[in-house]
Amino acid sequence: MEMQAVEAARRWLAEQGVSQVREGWVSDEKPGEVLTANEVAHSWAGDVFAEDLDVADQVRLAFGLLDLLDDYWVTCEIRFADESAEGPLPADVLWDGYRQRLEADRDVEAVTYSLWVDWFEDHTTSASAFAEVLGNDIDHVVNNRSEPALRRANRVLECSGPVRWPVKEPTYRTALRLPALHPALFKGLLASFHDVYGDLEPAGALALLDQLDLPTTTQHLAELRHVLAAGHSNHYRSPDAWDDATRSCS
Repeated sequence: MEMQAVEAARRWLAEQGVSQVREGWVSDEKPGEVLTANEVAHSWAGDVFAEDLDVADQVRLAFGLLDLLDDYWVTCEIRFADESAEGPLPADVLWDGYRQRLEADRDVEAVTYSLWVDWFEDHTTSASAFAEVLGNDIDHVVNNRSEPALRRANRVLECSGPVRWPVKEPTYRTALRLPALHPALFKGLLASFHDVYGDLEPAGALALLDQLDLPTTTQHLAELRHVLAAGHSNHYRSPDAWDDATRSCS
């Protein structure tokens, strides 16, 4: 299915006069100028949502373009379309697109970065976005343990720092039942403390941290336990706390 989406996007770009060459991309308008994937994304990704297609097919085409270009800007255009006067986009198609790519056996940095900075940092969308990509089916993920679903869970947990604690804490507790998710849970807790918009409740986070099955030599484990035990909830609200923890744990 992913390859079909890629080929559909490639055909669509060709219709716009854009084709891939060994060095990058070229357009019919300037055939002597090689373009990067980012330049192609900035110039053409938004046009997907002006196509004479059903909105769901526009979204699928945009995700195909994301697969083809592997560029974060495509996700920005998807978000812009969702927030536009013609939006919102169909939620089932939008979030199915994210879930499929989060489960892919390849690098999906553009997708996880999009979740982190666009959907999770925005508190008007973080709860629904987190639910769609993991919260709604975490029980199924933990019980069935399929590799694609576990890839998705690991990726979402790792970038979930900005999600409000009451939203993500039940999902964290469910993920706790599966030791394979403990390293990602730790990264989620660490990000919840260190991210500018990170959110956690120190006592609850410490209780979770103490139940993780991690090597005692895990980097930053002792420091995180120290700051949480001291009641600190965020690095930027307690700027000296981490340095104090580092000194105490060294």
